[in-house]
Amino acid sequence: MKLYPRFFVFVGLLVTTALRAHETPPVPSAAATPIRVLIVDGFSNHNWPLNTALIRGIIEPKKIFEVSVSTSPPQADSPGWDTWRPKFSDYDVVIQTCNDINGGPSWPREVQVAFEEFVGQGGGVYVWHSGNNAFPAWAAYNDMIGLGWRKKDFGVAISIDEKEQLVRIPAGEGRDTGHGSRVETVVKRLGEHPIHAGLPRAWLTPDIEVYYYARGPAKSLEVLSYGFDPRTQMNWPLEWTVAYGKGRVYTSTFGHVWKDDTQPARMRCAGVQTVVVRALEWLAHRQITTPVPADFPTATAISVRGEIALPNHAGATARPPAP
Repeated sequence: MKLYPRFFVFVGLLVTTALRAHETPPVPSAAATPIRVLIVDGFSNHNWPLNTALIRGIIEPKKIFEVSVSTSPPQADSPGWDTWRPKFSDYDVVIQTCNDINGGPSWPREVQVAFEEFVGQGGGVYVWHSGNNAFPAWAAYNDMIGLGWRKKDFGVAISIDEKEQLVRIPAGEGRDTGHGSRVETVVKRLGEHPIHAGLPRAWLTPDIEVYYYARGPAKSLEVLSYGFDPRTQMNWPLEWTVAYGKGRVYTSTFGHVWKDDTQPARMRCAGVQTVVVRALEWLAHRQITTPVPADFPTATAISVRGEIALPNHAGATARPPAP
């Protein structure tokens, strides 16, 4: 029998199809897997319900995040305090917004231990603005944030000199942590951190607080950017990271949301919104895929976007992560 080329092609297709029927389905790539983010809120001297809503309005439209919210009871004697136990290990990144200034509670010790284990084993933490002011009596938390809103005898402070060198200021020297009026500030990059890859070396952001004399252990700390404070006439860190065990912690003074705010320009800044998303990718140990947008600010011009669309159920405890 004479066999023609088409016959061999047909048989080859049958064999290939049969083999593929028994292959294991491809595993989705990391880029296709959503980054699981937990926002922890519930008490702060800032406007924490609006803060959470604005964060969600910034990151959820990016479609690379799966966002949940865990709202702590406001006080240790509030209903639900004994059962509030966020399962941090279900997430890639925790955005920590709680602040116990002015009488707020500390987290239950069981929650603190779970948080320490989450970060030490490789979890990521975004310390959101006022979250940096929290928990001065929690030693591990001080190690995680590196620098915080503390009294002047608490630990070292870090400033940046005219040659962009870090200057360590000993405990007891200078002032307590503070800030002047919120002002337009030029954010100046230090180094070549992946979060900032491709960004301008300097860019202008509106109406932010520049913390001076933030203090702490400052161990395993990298300053990513700095800004000038008119009150002290000195440069101070605006963004920094800390390595804690296998985990990553990112802190910035961006993101102030106060009691009379509705749609603050400082949260609608194209620069801040870009950095937030990139920081979350980095904290999750993912490749940074968010490009530098065309409307990113320059060193001389701010870039403020339109109003942030707020989720309908903002402030409520959200669903658990999908299995």
